[in-house]
Amino acid sequence: MEIASKYESQKVEKHWYDYWMSNGYFHSTPDEREPYTIVIPPPNVTGVLHMGHMLNNTIQDVLIRRARLMGKNACWVPGTDHASIATEAKVVAKLKEQGIDKADLTREEFLKHAWDWTDEYGGVILEQLKKLGCSCDWDRTKFTLDDNMSASVIKVFVDLFEKGLIYRGFRMVNWDPEAQTTLSDEEVIHEEKQGLLYYLEYQIEGSDEKVTIATTRPETILGDTAICINPTDERYTHLKGKKAIVPLSGRAIPIIEDEYVDIEFGTGCLKVTPAHDVNDKTLGEKHNLEVIDIFNANATLNHHGLHYEGKDRFVVRKEISKELEEKGFLVKTETHLNKVGTSERTKAVIEPRLSDQWFLKMEKLAEPAIKAVLETGDVKLFPKKFENTYRHWMENVRDWNISRQLWWGQQIPAYYYGEGADDFVVAERKEEALEKAIAKTGNKALTAVDLKQDEDALDTWFSSWLWPISVFNGILEPENKEIEYYYPTNDLVTGPDILFFWVARMIVSGYEYRDEKPFQNVYLTGLVRDKQRRKMSKSLGNSPDALGLINEYGADGVRVGLLLSAAAGNDLMFDEALCQQGKNFANKIWNGFRLVQGWEVADLPQPEASKLGLEWYNAKFNQTLLEIEDHFSKYRISDALMAIYKLVWDDYSSWLLEIVKPAYQQPIDKTTFDALIVIFENNLKLLHPFMPFLTEEIWQHIAERTPEEALVIAKWPEATAIDEALISGFDFAAEVIAGVRTIRKQKNIPMKEYLELSVLNEGAIAKDWDAVITKLTNVSEISYVAEAVDGALSFRVKSNEYFIPISGAIDVDAEIKKIEEELKYTKGFLKSVEKKLSNERFVSNAPKQVIEIEHKKKADAEAKIETLEKSLASLK
Repeated sequence: MEIASKYESQKVEKHWYDYWMSNGYFHSTPDEREPYTIVIPPPNVTGVLHMGHMLNNTIQDVLIRRARLMGKNACWVPGTDHASIATEAKVVAKLKEQGIDKADLTREEFLKHAWDWTDEYGGVILEQLKKLGCSCDWDRTKFTLDDNMSASVIKVFVDLFEKGLIYRGFRMVNWDPEAQTTLSDEEVIHEEKQGLLYYLEYQIEGSDEKVTIATTRPETILGDTAICINPTDERYTHLKGKKAIVPLSGRAIPIIEDEYVDIEFGTGCLKVTPAHDVNDKTLGEKHNLEVIDIFNANATLNHHGLHYEGKDRFVVRKEISKELEEKGFLVKTETHLNKVGTSERTKAVIEPRLSDQWFLKMEKLAEPAIKAVLETGDVKLFPKKFENTYRHWMENVRDWNISRQLWWGQQIPAYYYGEGADDFVVAERKEEALEKAIAKTGNKALTAVDLKQDEDALDTWFSSWLWPISVFNGILEPENKEIEYYYPTNDLVTGPDILFFWVARMIVSGYEYRDEKPFQNVYLTGLVRDKQRRKMSKSLGNSPDALGLINEYGADGVRVGLLLSAAAGNDLMFDEALCQQGKNFANKIWNGFRLVQGWEVADLPQPEASKLGLEWYNAKFNQTLLEIEDHFSKYRISDALMAIYKLVWDDYSSWLLEIVKPAYQQPIDKTTFDALIVIFENNLKLLHPFMPFLTEEIWQHIAERTPEEALVIAKWPEATAIDEALISGFDFAAEVIAGVRTIRKQKNIPMKEYLELSVLNEGAIAKDWDAVITKLTNVSEISYVAEAVDGALSFRVKSNEYFIPISGAIDVDAEIKKIEEELKYTKGFLKSVEKKLSNERFVSNAPKQVIEIEHKKKADAEAKIETLEKSLASLK
């Protein structure tokens, strides 16, 4: 087969991906093999490929392709998440562009628009993953709103409710006024923001006295229902039992006492607004205070906001502070650093709000998940450092607010039949709900029409926490063949930012519904950042176009570029130059193959140098293979790639090919050629998980292959015993070769000019490698001498000294002068090091490593001086 002069990634990538798909290499069904399973962290259905996806999915593909090569039944389940808040926001925005308000639609009408949007855009990211080379079992693609996935979620809700773990409560929740839904605590990002502290005066009813309170939110005074003082605060004890007048509204509110008030903060007087602060709500319940909610769902003020009704909270803050100042209520303002909660999804400032919501009790559920990670090690986190984060979250876990005021998502299966707080039943279907309602009330006249299903949808995470189970239908059919075979899965690759949102909750659901961990290992990648350490994002404009990178550098180049800079658990400082490095590596491999393919093969005796070089490389390959296996076992994927990179670039391309390369326009012997092809095929097997397209293309060029012989399903190499003597022997020879090449370079002696090499073999080194040294240095002969050679340049390798006669090759006088200058400099350097080492204060205080470095400098300088002095003596 003709091989192109240049590696054309775009042609190659489409061809081989189509080939892999048409032959079903990615599809898995249960059989007698050991399963290896990964479930994809389902990207949002709203998403497009970004750098985080690129890194995360490249790592997963490396793991799954390697498992496939190792003969395991590799199954990588792909899919997408319906992403309640993000998707609903997209659909609402699209409708608004069309002049349609969500409020004017029925639930069914809105959901039709949402499904239309999902059908049009929902599969984009999965198609993009194919361009990256991801070898998912696409026949298994799941969506968290698929019928059976939703049925699983509803079944679990009903089950947990019946176990007494799900309850409905009137609580202070995090309210996102933009998405108009509650958020769990974990979905709120707390940011420090510079604001103002407003000092306001409240008139004491029936007197001229005033008290001053400090607040960061003057707009909420219209919801005040008390002023609270500390009973130990002597400044205010005379106010006990009195009332204060709320500025602007004129309402009289009680002055209460509670030790909760911090005497040192502000003025020591606290305004109490039970509807808009979680701590105020607690005070309100304790003192039976009135609750006045001044906000609409979108954070505009309602009728309790008086003449500010209909205005946004932040607009009101500016206007009301101005009015308070004009009317003499505002004493002063001070700058104040405040922690403000914002929505992870919409970035809107969160509003504490009292609301009826559904909650899941987490304390007992979390116990097996805590034990699995922190005690038994059944689930291992890589890097281990994230165990502390996991411990903090799980040991301080709160009840999970699982309801959302959205339509896009699984609708909560609670059915109301009356106005009372307990007038509802929970069931998987309306028919069952009716039966339960009749049984509960004894009212046989109830019909389905009398039942009204809860309007809220479930939190997206409440569906994705079942992902490793539900993708194999393990909730609806707990004993089906697939869940029994594929569960627990092997590895989960995800970001540490969702360690609690998703990872911890999956572990919780795994033990609750399978009595078993959902996965064995969790590999937590770092965040992708730019060279300035900024997180990559569209808003900063520092995130490159993922598909653009693939077009520019090839999928393999991008994969290599990402992984070379992705140490486990540490943030990745992405530099596009790394993708160029990946592309260069692909070209290096391609050109190396073209070189070998271009050689004529003949039945000739095998040269000693070739025989030795092949034996050495096989030993080096086995050594590297063991190193790679160790890296994989510790999820050091970047280190595994780097080991392969060095093996192929340095040992194979730079050394072995040079050792076996035939003389110009001469054939290579068949024995060497055949062995070289086997070696190259083994290199391709190691490279394939990282560079699947390039390796399959070359593999198919090497020989005609049937579909059963494709690289994607080839056999991963097995390590054999390592011949350490071969490796150390080559390392010594490589130093000798480097020494000769250095002299050629320094003295401008062309490679085509033969040199003689004499050896003072004081180290009693075997002559085995002389054939390789001779070939790679163009030395006419290597002679072994009993004493130093006069009139020659020399260098040392360990105990051995090597001499190269230079008669006629160089200007002796100029060389003597150059060596004398270098000798003078080196002696001066040695003197400075010795002075440092004789300084007791330095030796006593410097770290051990620093002292060791200085001693090494001293030894190196002494050895260099010895060599220079001998060279000088020889030349003179």
